[in-house]
Amino acid sequence: MTLPVSIPAALRRQYSSSRAGRDWLSGLPQVISEAMERWELSSDLPPGTEPWHGHGALVLPVSSPCGPAVLKAAYPHPEALTEPAALGLWSGHGAVRLHASHSDSGTLLLERLNQRRDLTGTDMDTAVDVWGQLVRKLSLPAGNSPYWAGVPSLAERVEQLSDELPADWEDLGRPFDRPLLEAALEVSQTRGAVGRRSSNDVLIHTDLHFENILYRDGGSGGERGFVAIDPQAMVGEPEFAAAPMLWNRMEELDRDQPRAALRRRLARLCSAAGLDFEVARQWSVLREVANALEYTRAGQRDSAGRSVWVASTLAA
Repeated sequence: MTLPVSIPAALRRQYSSSRAGRDWLSGLPQVISEAMERWELSSDLPPGTEPWHGHGALVLPVSSPCGPAVLKAAYPHPEALTEPAALGLWSGHGAVRLHASHSDSGTLLLERLNQRRDLTGTDMDTAVDVWGQLVRKLSLPAGNSPYWAGVPSLAERVEQLSDELPADWEDLGRPFDRPLLEAALEVSQTRGAVGRRSSNDVLIHTDLHFENILYRDGGSGGERGFVAIDPQAMVGEPEFAAAPMLWNRMEELDRDQPRAALRRRLARLCSAAGLDFEVARQWSVLREVANALEYTRAGQRDSAGRSVWVASTLAA
C-alpha cells in the first residue's frame, strides 16, 4: 500500500512538462512507500505539511534505526547517479552522511541536517571561508575504493563539450558573440587535455554553492559544522568547483564595479580553498558558456544573460 505523499508544487512545475517527468511524479508515492518499509522508517513530517524538496528531488524527514534522517527520492538524471558513490567516499567528512542507498529506485537515506541553516544568509567573508575549508576537505585523491567507479571523469565530459558547444551555439541561433564561444573551446582543449594526464585530479563537488552547504548540529554521528549536500561529483581538477559560487548571490556585487567585484570574489574563493586563480577562471568561463546554452534552449533568457555576463567578465 502506498503512502499518501503531497508533491510540492515546485516539483510538479519542474517535471510535468515531459513524459519522463510525469512518470516520475506519479511513481513517487510507491517509491517512498517501498523505501519506508525497506529501511524501517516512519515519517517525521508534521500533518498537513509538504515534504521538503530541492531542484530535482523530494526529501522526507523520517525516524530511522540510525536516528533522525531524511529519505531522498531523486529524479533519475545523470548527476544524481553519482551521489551515492561520492558520499560513500567522503564517509561523512565534510559532506552529509549516507546511511543507505537503493540504486533501482534512486532513493537515499541520509543523516538529517539543519535545513534552515545554509550559507545564503551568512556574511560573504564567512561563507567564502567555509566554502574553502570544505573544498580542501572534499578534494580526495583517487584511490582503490570501488566507489570510484561510480564517479565520472571531468576530462571525458569536457571532451564531449568540445563537440557539443559549437553545434548547440549554431542550433540556437548564435545567442552570443563567437569570441566567447571560442574562449570556452580553448579552455576545453587546454584544461581538458591537462586533466587527462594530471596527477592532481581529485573528487570534485561540482555544485558546491551557498544553498548546498547545510549545518550539522552534532547529533548525527559527525562533527558539528557546515557540510556539503547534493554533490554531482566528478574526478578532475579541483578548480572546476569554483563557478557555482560566482553565479549565486550576484546581487551583492559592487554595483559601481560589478566585473571587478566578480573577479575579486573568485580570487577570495581560490585563496580560501588553495586553488589556482587562473585555472579556476578558465573552468568558470567554460561552465558558464555551457550554462548559457542550456538556459537558452530552455527559454530562460534572464539566466542565459547572467551566464553570458559572468563568462564574458572572466574571459576578458
